[in-house]
Amino acid sequence: MSEQRERRARPAAKSISKRASGTKAAHAVDGPEEAARRARRSLARLISHETEGVSAVRRAAEGWRVNVDVLEVPRIPDTTSLLATYAVELDSAGHLVEYERIRRYRRGARDD
Repeated sequence: MSEQRERRARPAAKSISKRASGTKAAHAVDGPEEAARRARRSLARLISHETEGVSAVRRAAEGWRVNVDVLEVPRIPDTTSLLATYAVELDSAGHLVEYERIRRYRRGARDD
């Protein structure tokens, strides 16, 4: 009877390992839309500020570079709120490698 249990356990272990190896490929970033989503989500968790959007996405040597716009200081009226743009580096798997605030500005200010 223990022999039958071993036979049943072996195929299950093989199917788990196949699924695990298949999920690694699924974690790779498929394109700019997914890179933007991952950058926004990772940065928001890290700095605890609400993200407003993405102003640039480009392929980097080993992943992606995404500019994420963040609401840093909400004010009333909203046109006086302070926003910032962060440059976020993702590796090819979509994990945040580094970030840097590259610009801070008022919502109502015009670009120069």
